[in-house]
Amino acid sequence: MIYILLNAGPILLGTLAGLAAGLLFLRLFGTPLPRAPVLAVLALAEAWLAAILAGALILAPDEAPPLVMALLTPVVIWAGFVLPAVAATHALRGARTRLALLDPLHWLVVMLVQAAVFVSVGLVPPPR
Repeated sequence: MIYILLNAGPILLGTLAGLAAGLLFLRLFGTPLPRAPVLAVLALAEAWLAAILAGALILAPDEAPPLVMALLTPVVIWAGFVLPAVAATHALRGARTRLALLDPLHWLVVMLVQAAVFVSVGLVPPPR
């Protein structure tokens, strides 16, 4: 977990960029902006997601092109973890179809923006 401390700046930047992109995505589809307590939870969730994504990108194979890893890593994490969890939650709660589609897409947009930030500013691997 030392990589989180070493990459606190990029993770914070990724969190803020992801938060801005996610809120813009929601507004484009007519979703009202969340109130302060919900926004705080959203920011914490995005910060943790940014930290996990940064770790995954640090562990990416050296042979892979950075842009490929920046696009595929968030998609794989999203498809493997975020999409099933969000889909199951919405199904259990009987959410409207529109919400069940927009919510997972929101998280995919957030993760792609965060990965783009990480590739742009760079990440520091932990010492060996």
